[in-house]
Amino acid sequence: MSITTFNHLVELLVRRGQRRRLAVVNGIDDHTQRAVEMALDEGIVNIIFVGGKKIISRNQAMAHYHSHIEYVPADNPDDAARRAVALCREGKADMLMKGRINTDNLLRAVLNKETGMLPKGNVLTQITMTEVPGFDRLLIFTDSAVIPFPTQEQRVAQVRYVVNAWHFMGVEEPRIALIHCSEKVDERHFPYTAGYKDIIAMAQRGDFGKCIVDGPLDIGTAVSPQALATKGLSSPLEGRADGLILPNIEVGNVLHKTLSTFIHARMASVLQGAMTPVVLPSRGDSAESKFLSIALAAL
Repeated sequence: MSITTFNHLVELLVRRGQRRRLAVVNGIDDHTQRAVEMALDEGIVNIIFVGGKKIISRNQAMAHYHSHIEYVPADNPDDAARRAVALCREGKADMLMKGRINTDNLLRAVLNKETGMLPKGNVLTQITMTEVPGFDRLLIFTDSAVIPFPTQEQRVAQVRYVVNAWHFMGVEEPRIALIHCSEKVDERHFPYTAGYKDIIAMAQRGDFGKCIVDGPLDIGTAVSPQALATKGLSSPLEGRADGLILPNIEVGNVLHKTLSTFIHARMASVLQGAMTPVVLPSRGDSAESKFLSIALAAL
Protein backbone atom coordinates (compact mmCIF):
# COMPACT_ATOMS: atom_id res chain seq x y z
CA MET A 1 0.00 0.00 0.00
CA SER A 2 1.35 3.41 -0.97
CA ILE A 3 1.23 5.82 2.00
CA THR A 4 0.37 9.15 0.36
CA THR A 5 -2.15 10.54 2.85
CA PHE A 6 -2.68 10.57 6.61
CA ASN A 7 -5.69 8.32 6.12
CA HIS A 8 -3.37 5.73 4.60
CA LEU A 9 -1.03 6.11 7.59
CA VAL A 10 -3.84 5.49 10.06
CA GLU A 11 -5.04 2.51 7.99
CA LEU A 12 -1.52 1.05 8.15
CA LEU A 13 -1.48 1.34 11.94
CA VAL A 14 -4.95 -0.17 12.25
CA ARG A 15 -3.96 -3.12 10.07
CA ARG A 16 -0.91 -3.76 12.26
CA GLY A 17 -3.28 -4.16 15.20
CA GLN A 18 -0.70 -3.06 17.77
CA ARG A 19 -1.66 -0.64 20.51
CA ARG A 20 1.23 1.59 21.60
CA ARG A 21 1.33 2.80 25.19
CA LEU A 22 0.97 6.59 25.28
CA ALA A 23 1.81 8.49 28.48
CA VAL A 24 -0.09 11.79 28.48
CA VAL A 25 1.20 14.53 30.77
CA ASN A 26 -1.68 16.35 32.49
CA GLY A 27 -4.10 15.75 29.63
CA ILE A 28 -6.90 17.86 31.04
CA ASP A 29 -7.57 20.09 28.00
CA ASP A 30 -10.37 19.34 25.57
CA HIS A 31 -8.21 19.04 22.41
CA THR A 32 -5.83 16.56 24.01
CA GLN A 33 -8.71 14.44 25.30
CA ARG A 34 -10.44 14.52 21.92
CA ALA A 35 -7.21 13.48 20.16
CA VAL A 36 -6.79 10.63 22.63
CA GLU A 37 -10.38 9.52 22.01
CA MET A 38 -9.73 9.43 18.27
CA ALA A 39 -6.59 7.31 18.77
CA LEU A 40 -8.43 4.97 21.14
CA ASP A 41 -11.30 4.65 18.69
CA GLU A 42 -8.87 3.61 15.93
CA GLY A 43 -7.34 1.04 18.27
CA ILE A 44 -3.76 2.28 17.92
CA VAL A 45 -3.02 3.21 21.56
CA ASN A 46 -3.48 2.39 25.20
CA ILE A 47 -3.44 5.51 27.36
CA ILE A 48 -1.64 6.26 30.60
CA PHE A 49 -2.94 9.58 31.91
CA VAL A 50 -0.29 10.97 34.25
CA GLY A 51 -1.97 13.55 36.47
CA GLY A 52 -5.37 15.17 36.01
CA LYS A 53 -7.55 12.16 36.84
CA LYS A 54 -10.16 14.20 38.69
CA ILE A 55 -10.83 16.36 35.63
CA ILE A 56 -10.33 13.71 32.92
CA SER A 57 -12.67 11.22 34.58
CA ARG A 58 -15.52 13.72 34.18
CA ASN A 59 -15.34 13.14 30.42
CA GLN A 60 -18.04 10.54 29.89
CA ALA A 61 -16.53 9.51 26.55
CA MET A 62 -13.51 8.08 28.37
CA ALA A 63 -15.71 5.55 30.17
CA HIS A 64 -16.22 3.77 26.85
CA TYR A 65 -12.48 3.02 26.68
CA HIS A 66 -11.89 2.22 30.35
CA SER A 67 -10.16 -1.09 29.59
CA HIS A 68 -7.51 0.80 27.58
CA ILE A 69 -6.90 3.60 30.08
CA GLU A 70 -4.97 3.77 33.31
CA TYR A 71 -4.19 6.68 35.61
CA VAL A 72 -0.99 7.58 37.39
CA PRO A 73 -1.36 10.20 40.14
CA ALA A 74 0.77 13.34 40.16
CA ASP A 75 0.92 16.34 42.48
CA ASN A 76 1.16 18.96 39.71
CA PRO A 77 2.08 19.23 35.99
CA ASP A 78 5.84 19.21 36.67
CA ASP A 79 5.48 16.08 38.79
CA ALA A 80 3.37 14.56 36.01
CA ALA A 81 6.15 15.28 33.50
CA ARG A 82 8.76 13.61 35.69
CA ARG A 83 6.57 10.55 36.25
CA ALA A 84 5.69 10.23 32.56
CA VAL A 85 9.35 10.46 31.56
CA ALA A 86 10.15 7.77 34.13
CA LEU A 87 7.56 5.48 32.54
CA CYS A 88 9.31 5.91 29.18
CA ARG A 89 12.75 5.35 30.72
CA GLU A 90 11.55 2.16 32.40
CA GLY A 91 10.00 0.78 29.21
CA LYS A 92 6.45 1.09 30.56
CA ALA A 93 5.37 3.59 27.89
CA ASP A 94 6.20 3.74 24.18
CA MET A 95 5.38 7.41 23.57
CA LEU A 96 5.08 10.65 25.53
CA MET A 97 2.54 13.42 24.90
CA LYS A 98 2.26 16.95 26.20
CA GLY A 99 -1.08 17.98 27.67
CA ARG A 100 -1.68 21.10 29.79
CA ILE A 101 1.91 21.94 30.71
CA ASN A 102 4.38 24.55 29.49
CA THR A 103 6.69 23.19 26.81
CA ASP A 104 9.78 24.38 28.71
CA ASN A 105 8.68 22.46 31.79
CA LEU A 106 8.12 19.25 29.86
CA LEU A 107 11.43 19.55 28.02
CA ARG A 108 13.19 20.14 31.32
CA ALA A 109 12.00 16.70 32.43
CA VAL A 110 12.89 15.10 29.08
CA LEU A 111 16.39 16.62 29.03
CA ASN A 112 17.30 16.13 32.69
CA LYS A 113 20.79 14.59 32.63
CA GLU A 114 20.09 12.21 35.50
CA THR A 115 16.40 11.34 35.19
CA GLY A 116 15.55 12.40 31.62
CA MET A 117 15.14 10.35 28.44
CA LEU A 118 17.68 11.75 25.96
CA PRO A 119 20.51 9.23 25.50
CA LYS A 120 23.98 10.74 25.62
CA GLY A 121 25.08 11.92 22.20
CA ASN A 122 21.56 12.00 20.73
CA VAL A 123 20.04 15.11 19.17
CA LEU A 124 16.53 16.18 20.17
CA THR A 125 14.77 17.73 17.19
CA GLN A 126 11.31 17.99 15.66
CA ILE A 127 10.02 16.53 12.42
CA THR A 128 6.69 17.49 10.86
CA MET A 129 4.71 15.49 8.35
CA THR A 130 2.26 17.42 6.19
CA GLU A 131 -0.52 16.57 3.75
CA VAL A 132 -0.80 19.51 1.37
CA PRO A 133 -4.09 19.90 -0.54
CA GLY A 134 -3.57 19.09 -4.21
CA PHE A 135 -0.12 17.58 -3.65
CA ASP A 136 0.37 13.93 -4.57
CA ARG A 137 2.26 12.74 -1.51
CA LEU A 138 3.10 13.41 2.12
CA LEU A 139 6.15 15.50 2.97
CA ILE A 140 8.32 15.59 6.07
CA PHE A 141 10.24 18.73 7.00
CA THR A 142 12.52 19.63 9.87
CA ASP A 143 12.53 21.65 12.88
CA SER A 144 10.07 24.46 13.58
CA ALA A 145 10.22 24.23 17.37
CA VAL A 146 13.46 23.05 18.99
CA ILE A 147 16.83 23.82 17.33
CA PRO A 148 17.31 27.50 16.35
CA PHE A 149 20.33 27.06 14.06
CA PRO A 150 21.34 23.42 13.54
CA THR A 151 25.02 22.58 13.66
CA GLN A 152 26.40 20.16 11.07
CA GLU A 153 26.12 17.35 13.62
CA GLN A 154 22.50 18.24 14.35
CA ARG A 155 21.68 18.48 10.64
CA VAL A 156 23.15 15.00 10.08
CA ALA A 157 20.87 13.71 12.86
CA GLN A 158 17.89 15.41 11.22
CA VAL A 159 18.61 13.65 7.94
CA ARG A 160 18.85 10.33 9.78
CA TYR A 161 15.52 10.83 11.56
CA VAL A 162 13.68 11.83 8.38
CA VAL A 163 15.10 8.88 6.44
CA ASN A 164 14.15 6.52 9.30
CA ALA A 165 10.60 7.90 9.37
CA TRP A 166 10.16 7.14 5.68
CA HIS A 167 11.63 3.68 6.10
CA PHE A 168 9.02 3.03 8.81
CA MET A 169 6.42 4.15 6.26
CA GLY A 170 7.65 1.47 3.88
CA VAL A 171 9.45 3.82 1.47
CA GLU A 172 12.52 1.86 0.40
CA GLU A 173 14.59 4.78 -0.90
CA PRO A 174 13.34 8.17 0.37
CA ARG A 175 14.52 11.31 -1.39
CA ILE A 176 15.85 14.01 0.91
CA ALA A 177 16.47 17.63 -0.14
CA LEU A 178 18.90 19.94 1.67
CA ILE A 179 17.09 23.27 1.40
CA HIS A 180 18.53 26.71 0.67
CA CYS A 181 17.18 29.83 -1.06
CA SER A 182 19.03 28.85 -4.24
CA GLU A 183 20.78 25.86 -5.77
CA LYS A 184 24.30 27.16 -5.15
CA VAL A 185 26.61 26.77 -2.17
CA ASP A 186 27.24 30.20 -0.63
CA GLU A 187 29.82 29.65 2.08
CA ARG A 188 30.31 33.39 2.69
CA HIS A 189 26.69 34.34 3.44
CA PHE A 190 25.24 30.92 4.29
CA PRO A 191 28.09 28.86 5.75
CA TYR A 192 25.87 25.88 6.55
CA THR A 193 25.56 25.17 2.79
CA ALA A 194 29.24 24.20 2.72
CA GLY A 195 28.40 21.18 4.86
CA TYR A 196 25.80 19.87 2.42
CA LYS A 197 28.41 18.10 0.28
CA ASP A 198 29.57 16.09 3.30
CA ILE A 199 26.00 15.01 4.09
CA ILE A 200 25.51 13.96 0.46
CA ALA A 201 28.73 11.94 0.65
CA MET A 202 27.49 10.24 3.84
CA ALA A 203 24.28 9.26 2.06
CA GLN A 204 26.21 7.88 -0.90
CA ARG A 205 28.28 5.75 1.50
CA GLY A 206 25.08 4.35 2.98
CA ASP A 207 25.46 5.99 6.40
CA PHE A 208 21.70 6.68 6.58
CA GLY A 209 20.55 3.44 4.99
CA LYS A 210 19.06 3.42 1.54
CA CYS A 211 18.14 6.97 0.45
CA ILE A 212 19.03 9.73 -2.01
CA VAL A 213 20.18 13.09 -0.67
CA ASP A 214 20.88 16.20 -2.74
CA GLY A 215 21.26 19.94 -2.28
CA PRO A 216 21.32 22.79 -2.02
CA LEU A 217 17.90 23.07 -3.61
CA ASP A 218 15.10 25.55 -3.08
CA ILE A 219 11.71 24.13 -2.12
CA GLY A 220 10.41 24.48 -5.68
CA THR A 221 13.19 22.51 -7.34
CA ALA A 222 13.08 19.99 -4.48
CA VAL A 223 9.44 19.02 -4.92
CA SER A 224 8.54 20.00 -8.51
CA PRO A 225 10.00 18.37 -11.65
CA GLN A 226 8.59 21.30 -13.60
CA ALA A 227 10.46 23.85 -11.48
CA LEU A 228 13.65 21.84 -11.88
CA ALA A 229 13.22 21.69 -15.66
CA THR A 230 12.32 25.36 -15.94
CA LYS A 231 15.58 26.29 -14.23
CA GLY A 232 17.50 23.93 -16.50
CA LEU A 233 18.83 21.97 -13.53
CA SER A 234 19.30 18.29 -12.86
CA SER A 235 19.14 16.48 -9.52
CA PRO A 236 19.03 12.82 -8.53
CA LEU A 237 15.87 13.71 -6.61
CA GLU A 238 14.20 14.64 -9.91
CA GLY A 239 11.96 17.15 -8.13
CA ARG A 240 10.35 14.37 -6.07
CA ALA A 241 11.67 15.00 -2.58
CA ASP A 242 9.97 13.21 0.33
CA GLY A 243 11.90 15.08 3.03
CA LEU A 244 13.02 18.71 3.37
CA ILE A 245 15.97 19.49 5.66
CA LEU A 246 15.41 23.16 6.43
CA PRO A 247 18.17 25.66 7.30
CA ASN A 248 16.87 26.88 10.66
CA ILE A 249 13.91 27.22 13.00
CA GLU A 250 12.68 30.43 11.34
CA VAL A 251 12.25 28.71 7.98
CA GLY A 252 10.61 25.74 9.67
CA ASN A 253 8.21 27.87 11.68
CA VAL A 254 7.23 30.06 8.74
CA LEU A 255 6.66 27.04 6.49
CA HIS A 256 4.59 25.30 9.18
CA LYS A 257 2.40 28.34 9.84
CA THR A 258 2.05 29.19 6.14
CA LEU A 259 0.90 25.70 5.18
CA SER A 260 -1.55 25.43 8.08
CA THR A 261 -2.91 28.99 7.95
CA PHE A 262 -3.31 29.71 4.25
CA ILE A 263 -3.97 26.33 2.65
CA HIS A 264 -5.13 24.37 5.71
CA ALA A 265 -2.62 21.57 5.26
CA ARG A 266 -2.94 18.69 7.71
CA MET A 267 0.03 18.45 10.08
CA ALA A 268 1.62 16.00 12.48
CA SER A 269 4.74 16.73 14.53
CA VAL A 270 6.90 14.66 16.87
CA LEU A 271 10.22 15.06 18.62
CA GLN A 272 12.91 12.56 17.69
CA GLY A 273 16.10 11.57 19.47
CA ALA A 274 14.66 10.72 22.88
CA MET A 275 14.15 7.16 24.11
CA THR A 276 10.60 7.34 22.77
CA PRO A 277 8.86 9.73 20.36
CA VAL A 278 7.47 12.84 22.04
CA VAL A 279 4.21 14.44 20.86
CA LEU A 280 4.69 18.13 21.58
CA PRO A 281 1.70 20.03 20.15
CA SER A 282 1.32 23.77 20.44
CA ARG A 283 -1.66 25.29 22.22
CA GLY A 284 -3.18 26.31 18.89
CA ASP A 285 -3.12 22.82 17.36
CA SER A 286 -6.47 21.24 16.59
CA ALA A 287 -7.60 17.92 18.03
CA GLU A 288 -7.11 16.37 14.60
CA SER A 289 -3.52 17.62 14.38
CA LYS A 290 -2.81 16.19 17.83
CA PHE A 291 -4.37 12.87 16.81
CA LEU A 292 -2.27 12.74 13.64
CA SER A 293 0.81 13.48 15.72
CA ILE A 294 -0.07 10.51 17.95
CA ALA A 295 -0.37 8.38 14.81
CA LEU A 296 3.03 9.54 13.54
CA ALA A 297 4.57 8.77 16.91
CA ALA A 298 2.95 5.34 16.92
CA LEU A 299 4.54 4.62 13.57
